Amino acid sequence: MLRKPTVRDVPEMARIINTYAGQGKMLPRSHHRLYGDLRSFTVATVEGRVVGCGGLHVTWEDLAEVRSLAVEPEWAGRGVGRRLVERLLEEARELGVPRVFALTYQQAFFERLGFSVVPRETLPHKIWGECLDCPKFQNCDEIAMMLDLS
Repeated sequence: MLRKPTVRDVPEMARIINTYAGQGKMLPRSHHRLYGDLRSFTVATVEGRVVGCGGLHVTWEDLAEVRSLAVEPEWAGRGVGRRLVERLLEEARELGVPRVFALTYQQAFFERLGFSVVPRETLPHKIWGECLDCPKFQNCDEIAMMLDLS
């Protein structure tokens, strides 16, 4: 089941995200950050247990980002991540955002959802905003991918 998270879900969301972050597969998220961004997230649950999460962050009037997409390893490959992204794309459409991007190491996954690789330089609001605080900023190795919803 997909739903909006509650504050009680934050510890599990942080654990899932930070497990991958500890492996260098995504950026870490603090509890503080997740509480602050909670309304932008969607969680996937099985029997009441959070097994995945992802957020939609609007960066500008015409651009939003799928971020912090993470699924429990035992649920990977079962469509949970795909369903989360599809829900986030629905939200982007409802908000009137015409383009959605992701910075990822999972190129094939996002390609299956219709995203295409783009140069990071085409994402100026992202690069000059939050990315400046990222420890990987000067040596970013994530792949920038974009989906046009219009």
